[in-house]
Amino acid sequence: MFSEKVITSLNKSSWIRAMFEEGARLSQKYGEENVYDFSIGNPYAEPPLKVVETLKKYILSDEKGMHRYMSNAGFSDVREKIAKSLEKESGVALNANHVIMTVGAAGGLNVVFKSLLNPGEEVLTFAPYFVEYNTYVDNHGGKLVALPTDPATFEPDLAILEKGITPKTKAILINIPNNPTGVIYSEEKLKAMDQLIKRKESEYNTTIFILSDQPYAEIVYDHMKVPSLLAIFDNAIIVNSFSKSLGLAGERIGYIAASSRIKDVDLLCNALALCNRTLGFVNAPALFQKVVGDTLDAKVDIEGYKKRRDFLYEHLTKLGFECVKPQGAFYLFPKALIADDIEFVKRATKYNLLLVPGSGFGCPGYFRMSYCVKFGMIERSIAAFEKLVEEFK
Repeated sequence: MFSEKVITSLNKSSWIRAMFEEGARLSQKYGEENVYDFSIGNPYAEPPLKVVETLKKYILSDEKGMHRYMSNAGFSDVREKIAKSLEKESGVALNANHVIMTVGAAGGLNVVFKSLLNPGEEVLTFAPYFVEYNTYVDNHGGKLVALPTDPATFEPDLAILEKGITPKTKAILINIPNNPTGVIYSEEKLKAMDQLIKRKESEYNTTIFILSDQPYAEIVYDHMKVPSLLAIFDNAIIVNSFSKSLGLAGERIGYIAASSRIKDVDLLCNALALCNRTLGFVNAPALFQKVVGDTLDAKVDIEGYKKRRDFLYEHLTKLGFECVKPQGAFYLFPKALIADDIEFVKRATKYNLLLVPGSGFGCPGYFRMSYCVKFGMIERSIAAFEKLVEEFK
């Protein structure tokens, strides 16, 4: 009666959502203060004051036509501001024509895949990875191929990447800082990847696009910096949102930026704008296009995230958990205490701990914790982790 493909997908629903719903059930049973829900990455930080004041300005504005239909690509003045910001960061010449405003990063990725993929073409990514990438690629007739990373660092293994690139490879999807590990790939690694990709492009007489999904690019710690993929890769396409950097997750506002160095980039950008409409998004919300265009220099306070990262990392590693210390985003990805991460996560619920198995990110044997939660909950959770560890001794 209904789409068999969709019904099958429902049966394989995201572990993140499943644990989030379990958290709601446990909270009702035991009280919210007695449940430790680390399942979902819903940023707690409120938008910066500049964003709030800018929103007020546009709500009260008498500017005519701001709420009407516009170009599929979005307001040209906002796109120009984003282009110049990226140009300053990367050194790559960009203008408004290279930027498409989108309904968040998820909408942006779907627009990119619709514009790039022919049936059966492959998109490579690196595990662990955000599981919805599978659906986004499948939506447009492609196939996602997840490649394992170096378990000591969670950075790409270039030998594995070289074997993974085939004549069917259309794009490589990179997510830094990474969800779920918080790892930032080094500039040296990315430059070596660029040389490898150029060799493969020459070997197969093809073009391989580098897609950068980077909604966490402003959530970085310890003076780290996210390398500019526009500066490193000729065929780079940036997909970003303001969900985390400005605390606007519910507003679904983001953009695509295509490098001016891409061959036939104008044709690509026209395709992106067309797909922005034909996929049903039409264009990004007008009001928040204007808001983000005026607040590109604003940032949420990341010190609160850093405090949570440091507290959890210190206490969990003292309890014996192995974990690569996150350099960005707001997740920890420790190794489970048994090989079966799904069983481990299920047993953690006995102590009202809501975790997400690494299998849900294509990386069995680990689990993800989102620490964009109240600090008091994190403090109370340590006693529950102590009990969990004791069970496995």
